[in-house]
Amino acid sequence: MPAYHSIFLQDRDVRVIGNTALLPLRTRTRGPAYTLPPLPSGTSDLDVDPDSESYDPLDEVLSLFRANTFFRNFEIKGPADRLLIYGILFLSECLGKIRGNMSAKEAEKALLNAALDHFAIPGDASFPLNQAFEVPRDRQDAETLRQYLSQVRQELAVRLLARVYAGGPTPSKVILNNIDSRLFKFTNSS
Repeated sequence: MPAYHSIFLQDRDVRVIGNTALLPLRTRTRGPAYTLPPLPSGTSDLDVDPDSESYDPLDEVLSLFRANTFFRNFEIKGPADRLLIYGILFLSECLGKIRGNMSAKEAEKALLNAALDHFAIPGDASFPLNQAFEVPRDRQDAETLRQYLSQVRQELAVRLLARVYAGGPTPSKVILNNIDSRLFKFTNSS
């Protein structure tokens, strides 16, 4: 059984920097991403229908995270898969920062600091997946990609906190106990 790929692979009118897609996001965080409409009233942020116009790649990262961590290999089929991979790796980092005894405020501080800390982008020596990501063409593209990934990281941290602390002031043991931190081996087909 193959790993789950991004449903956004079929989107053609998407800006790509290097070989990473800059897909629209449902967010209030400032950045270069086109903003999708908010969810209709009464719709939970925890269960967004993939057919909804408000479904974005971060919903996809959150829904495919656990399933994709069980696969040892992941064949990259396009720019949207690279965003999915980046999101999954950042989500793993965030989950490693949440401890079972952390309050929601402590976790919020830890995750937002992680999202805002200086981070590597493709082409930087410390970027962990340089073999699967192309370097941005110039400084302007590099800065736009950094701003976009910062926007992704901040929004992903906020959505993860909403899931982990949905039941109250302490983290859900079910979510924290079901985390598998294995990394993928990536193969490039695009």
